[in-house]
Amino acid sequence: MTGLNDTIAAIATPAGTGGIGIVKISGPDAFAVSDKIVRLKSGEKLGALRGFSARLGKAVDRDGSLIDEAVVLVYRGPKSYTGEDTVEIMCHGGEIVCDRVLRQALENGASMAGRGEFTRRAFVNGRISLTEAEAVCDLINAASKQGEAAAAALSDGALNRRIQEMKDKVLELQAHITAWIDFPEEDVDEIDPKLLVDGIAELHWELSRLSDSFELGADLIRGVPTVIAGSPNVGKSTLLNLLAGAPKALVTPIAGTTRDVVEQKVRLGGTALLLADTAGIRDSDDPVEQMGVALARQKLEQAGLVLAVFDSSRPLESNDLDLIEALRGRRVIPIINKTDLDARLDPTPIESALGKAVYISANDPSSLESLDKAVASILKTANLDPDQPILANERQRGCAVRARDIIADALNAAKTTTPDVVFALLSESLEALADLSGENVTESVLDEVFSRFCVGK
Repeated sequence: MTGLNDTIAAIATPAGTGGIGIVKISGPDAFAVSDKIVRLKSGEKLGALRGFSARLGKAVDRDGSLIDEAVVLVYRGPKSYTGEDTVEIMCHGGEIVCDRVLRQALENGASMAGRGEFTRRAFVNGRISLTEAEAVCDLINAASKQGEAAAAALSDGALNRRIQEMKDKVLELQAHITAWIDFPEEDVDEIDPKLLVDGIAELHWELSRLSDSFELGADLIRGVPTVIAGSPNVGKSTLLNLLAGAPKALVTPIAGTTRDVVEQKVRLGGTALLLADTAGIRDSDDPVEQMGVALARQKLEQAGLVLAVFDSSRPLESNDLDLIEALRGRRVIPIINKTDLDARLDPTPIESALGKAVYISANDPSSLESLDKAVASILKTANLDPDQPILANERQRGCAVRARDIIADALNAAKTTTPDVVFALLSESLEALADLSGENVTESVLDEVFSRFCVGK
């Protein structure tokens, strides 16, 4: 990791061929380094330009040979993404062109930026909070439209504002306790135990709700690992093909056709499902099928959602009953397939153990509507307010849970002990909330957070 006094550079666009490629340079010598690479048609020097200026020029090697025509954007700190002087050199996309421009930046005094280093500098320079910085990565990696909307709200400060609101409530409670303890002889109202308990209880409810949002946040932004499970020949591969909108898996009347795991990302219920079609789970003497069943069981253990498929045209068999028992208590949507055939299945054992089933024919595209509603219901994405602050990663969840648990202790103390104990616990909750917002963050935590970013952001 470079120091804050270093000027950093990186390619800010994805590797490969594209219409535009961008090399970003940020730091105290951004203009000086860029002036050695770019010759503006106007003859101006970049350091003489106002912020938010754009100029046409040519990117050249150290010997003056042409690399490419370029549009150069200039930002002056602190009114830039990083809070520093920044230059973006926009040339034609292509690995060779961008690599040559970047090489010139490095040879002329810039250092190679690390993962997420531009955003890290924005955080260190006070341009954004840590939760807003994390949301930048989530916005880039959002797996669905609703995930993108949630990440955009977080990058706009939705979570940070909620944290500050809760901190203000804690400070207000502490101020009242302090006034009563330190100035008992003054005209300060005695603490009303009920108001104190009610205020802390409200904080506990807010933190509990925030902590519980983690699963939804992870689902929206990263997608849900989802397994299509069931006995052989219940229509799992046909269902995968229906959801994918294309023939991704072989479909035959022969039981045990699927031996390997077929994976596909689909969007359903307002989020992305990382689908895995697995081998039909049953006992088999075929060693290859046994390997497929073992993979299916492994995927089933790792799944965040299970689409459990049953065949409407045949009674439940021992393999079906075993699957039902294995899925009790899991996040599962029971699907009764082949409703276009004569019904011979009793759904009672399925719905008693796994909840209300969705009835479909995987050969009928109109079945997607009922599946979409079922997924939105179980993932709680139906009628989601995208501006509602949510937790999006384990670091945030850990801090929020710690703050919630401390507030729970404060709530109990408010009912059973003295105000000074409550005050001390409220102080601990402030520390946990400051950890959540990033105000007390350590370098090791920052290293972990920004290691998830790509180079160039």
